[in-house]
Amino acid sequence: MNISHFFYSLFSIVNEMSPYILLGFIIAGFLHVFVKPQMMARHLAGGGTMPVVKAALLGIPLPLCSCGVLPTAVSLRRQGASKGAVTSFLIATPQTGVDSIAATYSLLGLPFALLRPVGALLGAMLGGVGVQKFDKSDEDVPQACNLAACSDREMSESHVPFSRKCTEALRYGLVDMVGNVGKWLVIGLVIAALITVLVPDELFLGLADYPLLAMLMMVVVSVPMYVCATGSIPIALSLIAKGLTPGVGFVLLMAGPAANFASMMILSKSIGRRSTLIYAGSVIVTSLVFGLMIDYLLPREWFMPAITGHVASCHEEFGLFETLCSVVLLGLLAYTAIKSNRSHHSHEYLSESEIKNSENYMKQVFNIEGMECAHCAGVVRKAVSAIEGIENVSVDHTAGTLIVEGNFTSDKIKDVVYAAGFAVKG
Repeated sequence: MNISHFFYSLFSIVNEMSPYILLGFIIAGFLHVFVKPQMMARHLAGGGTMPVVKAALLGIPLPLCSCGVLPTAVSLRRQGASKGAVTSFLIATPQTGVDSIAATYSLLGLPFALLRPVGALLGAMLGGVGVQKFDKSDEDVPQACNLAACSDREMSESHVPFSRKCTEALRYGLVDMVGNVGKWLVIGLVIAALITVLVPDELFLGLADYPLLAMLMMVVVSVPMYVCATGSIPIALSLIAKGLTPGVGFVLLMAGPAANFASMMILSKSIGRRSTLIYAGSVIVTSLVFGLMIDYLLPREWFMPAITGHVASCHEEFGLFETLCSVVLLGLLAYTAIKSNRSHHSHEYLSESEIKNSENYMKQVFNIEGMECAHCAGVVRKAVSAIEGIENVSVDHTAGTLIVEGNFTSDKIKDVVYAAGFAVKG
C-alpha cells in the first residue's frame, strides 16, 4: 500500500468535510440546549398521523446516532409519546442530522443532501403509520415525570442566563458531539481512504450492471454493523467513485445508520417485537425504493459531478480555510479521546467512601444502565444538573457511572435519570 497516497486521500476527505461538520456540530449544540424533550413529548402524544409526522420533522435535524437516539426515544415514550410517533422518531433521527446533512452536501453534492432528509421523512412516516395501524398494543406507559415535575424543571431552566445556554451549546456541540461521533467518523474516514487506495477500479464494475443485487448486498452488509450518519458519507463516496451506482451509495447512507442489530435488540424490549420489525422493514424498503429511483428515474448527471469533482480535488492543493478547519476538527477529536480516557481511569480509583450509596454523603456515585455514548452522558448530565442543590455532576458513559455532589436525595436522582430514558442500578 502506498502510505503517502493513503494519508493524502484521508486528509483530502477531511478537508472537504471539516468546515461543514464543525458548522453542523455548533448548530447541533444549540438544538440540544433549546429543544426540550418535554415540549417534544407533548406534540408526540395521541393517535393519528399528526404525531407521526411531527416526530419525523423533529427527528430529522437532531444530530443523534442510533445508540444516542434510543434513550431519547425511551424518554419520550415514558412521557406519553405514542408508539407510532416514537417509531417515526427512531427512524428519522439517526439517518440524518444537521451535521450529516451538511457533510453530505460537502462530499456528495446537493441532490444527495436533499434526498437524504426526504427519504428519512417518508421512511419515518411509513414506519410510524405502520405501527399505529398494525400494532395496537399501545398500553399505558408509566409516567416518570409528572406535569408538576416537568414544569418545575422547565422553570428552573428558564432562569439560566442566555449566555450560559450559548456556552453550554458550544460545549455540547464541539465536545460531547465530537466525542459521540468521533470514533465512528474516524473509522469511516479510514475505511474510505483504504477503499480509495486498495480497491481496484474494476472490482465493482460487474456489480454496477445489477444495481438491485448490489443494493441488497449493501443492506446485508450495513444492517448488522454500526455506522453513524456522518461516518457513512466518506464510505459511500469511495464506493461510488470506485464504480458502484449512486443508488447503492444512498442505500448505505440510509440503512447503515438506522438499522443495526444492537439497536433492534434494545428496541424490541422498549416498543415490542412487532413494532421493531415494522421499524426495520420500513428502513430497508425506503432505502431500496429511493436507491432504485435514483438509479432508474433520476439523471445520473445530478449525482456524479460532486463525486468526480472530489476525485479531481485529491490532486489539488489544500485551501487555507479548509486546512484550518481540519486542524481544529482533528484537535477536537484528539481532545475528546484523551478526555474520555482520563475520565475512565479516574473513575476506577474512587475510594470506598465515595462509592458508598448513602443519602448522608455530599458526594455519591450511581451506576447507570443504558449509557452507550457521549450523547447519553450529556443527557444524564443535563437532567441531573437541573436539580436544585446540585453543585457538580460528572458522568462517564464508558464506566456507566454518575457522580453527584451537593444537597439531594437518591430518589430524586433516580426519578430524573429514569425520566431521561435510563435507569439507576440498585
